[in-house]
Amino acid sequence: MSAVPPVHAVTPARRMIAVMVLVPVLVGLALWAFAWPAARTAPRDLPIGVAGPPAAAAPVEQRLEQREGAFDVHRYEDEAAARTAVERREVYGAVAVTPEGPRLLTASAASPVVAGLLREAVTAQVPDGQRVAVTDVVPAPPGDPRGGSLAASMLPLSIAGIAAGALVTLLGLRGARGATALVGAAALLGITTAAVADSWLGVLNGPWWGEAGVVALTVLAAGASAAGLGALLGRPGIALGSVLFVLLGNPFSGAGSAPELLPEPAGTIGQWLPPGAGTQLLRSVAFFDGHGADGALLTLVLWSALGLAAVLLGGRRRAPESAGVLRNTTPAPVG
Repeated sequence: MSAVPPVHAVTPARRMIAVMVLVPVLVGLALWAFAWPAARTAPRDLPIGVAGPPAAAAPVEQRLEQREGAFDVHRYEDEAAARTAVERREVYGAVAVTPEGPRLLTASAASPVVAGLLREAVTAQVPDGQRVAVTDVVPAPPGDPRGGSLAASMLPLSIAGIAAGALVTLLGLRGARGATALVGAAALLGITTAAVADSWLGVLNGPWWGEAGVVALTVLAAGASAAGLGALLGRPGIALGSVLFVLLGNPFSGAGSAPELLPEPAGTIGQWLPPGAGTQLLRSVAFFDGHGADGALLTLVLWSALGLAAVLLGGRRRAPESAGVLRNTTPAPVG
C-alpha cells in the first residue's frame, strides 16, 4: 500500500504575510473600481435626439456635435417622433425645435443624472434670455425621484446571488439539487424585492410580476455563475465570482448614472455582467413597457444558463467518481 504524501500546513508566518498583502490588494482594487468611474463621469456617445425642420434643427445639432465624442445625435422629423424615441429608450432625451422655442424632452426614469445633465447642456447652448421648456416624458417614480434607491439595491442583490452560489458550493449541492436550490432562492428573492421596492417603497411602478422576474433572473445569473465557477474551480471559483460581480460588476453597472457616462471600457464591461444588465432590464420593465430590454435579457439568460450547466455538469462528474470510490472500497468476498 503506497504511503500518502504528507500535507504541509501553511506556517503562521506565511498566513501573516498573506493577510498583509491580500487585504491591501483587495482594498486597492475596490477603491479603484468604485472611485475611478465616479471620478471620470462624463457623457460618451450619449444617445440624444434633435427634432424639427432641418433648417431650424441643424444649428442645434451642430452645437451638440461640437462636444466631440459626448453625444450620439439622432435626427427626428418632429416632436412626436422624438417623444416616441424617448419612450422606447432609443435616446435618453431630445431637443425639439418648435415655433415657440426649443423644448427638451427627458426621461428621468432612465437616469435622473442624465436628465439633469441634458438640462444643463441644452440650457447653456441657447441664447441669453431664451427659456427652454422641459418635459419629463417618462418621469422617475415619486418614491425614488433621484434614482438612489434603485441604484443602491443592486449591491445587496449581487451579494445575495454570490451568497447563494457560495452556499450551494460549500454545502456540496451539485446537479439537480444545486440547480433547484439556486432557482428557488432567486425566485423567492425576486418576490421579496418586488414586495419591498414596489408595494412598500414605491421605487418601482411597473408590472409587479415582471419586476419580480427581472430581480430573480439577476440574482440567478450571479448565483448560478458563482456556483458554476465553484463547481469547476472549487473555492477559488467563488472568489472569482465575487470579484467579477461585486467588485467590478456593481461600480461598472452605471446603476447610479448611465453606462454612457462611465469611462471605457468600464461602461461596456458593466453591461456584460449581471448587475449592469439587471439594472437596464429592470428600468426597461418597470418604466418603459419592456422597450430596450433585449440585450440585457440575453446577457442575464446566458450567465444563468452557463452557470446552471456548470452546476449540472459538476453533479454528473461527481456521480461516477463516487461510484468508483464505492467500488474500490467494497471488501472482497471471503472464500
